[in-house]
Amino acid sequence: MKHLFKKGTNSNKPTLLLLHGTGGTEHDLLPLAEIVDREANVLSVRGNILENGMPRFFRRLAEGVFDEEDLIFRTNELNEFLNESAEKYDFDRKNVVAIGYSNGANIAASILFHFAGGLKGAILHHPMVPRRGLDLPNLKGIPVFIAAGKNDPICPMKESEELQELLTIAGANVELLWEHYGHQLTRTEVEAAAKWYQEQFS
Repeated sequence: MKHLFKKGTNSNKPTLLLLHGTGGTEHDLLPLAEIVDREANVLSVRGNILENGMPRFFRRLAEGVFDEEDLIFRTNELNEFLNESAEKYDFDRKNVVAIGYSNGANIAASILFHFAGGLKGAILHHPMVPRRGLDLPNLKGIPVFIAAGKNDPICPMKESEELQELLTIAGANVELLWEHYGHQLTRTEVEAAAKWYQEQFS
């Protein structure tokens, strides 16, 4: 997978896995990593799917309707890429925290849904429920931050609430932040996520 890796200055810190939104690249969320934890390793990945020339992490059939078969395949692909990258760049595979926005947040949530120990934690900006009717792995104690917009036309409020509920039932410690905006990534939610991260991982 096309990506960039930046070695951190503190090997005890998590590796931040950056996952962009539709049409983004591996450069999009680098400013977020600076705000959240400038000492951490950064592994920023570009999605392998193109939708009308725009990179994504998995296919969709329509707005808000995921291609489930492709989602499962791409989730496995990303998880395997993390395993390989941990070896290649010499970081602790068990100490990876995802920061995802929109489509990137959805595939990060999908890793949580499919793999016990896939992530040590996650910051999900405007995510949806990746799959339904699934028995989730044991996520006991995994910290997850969800930022959602009350006026988000792409991701309705009930999506964020359902995702919070499913993760909580699986044992995750979920914090849900509501903003009075739409689907855009706001500075205030990034700062709230950074504050939450420092409480969890410093």
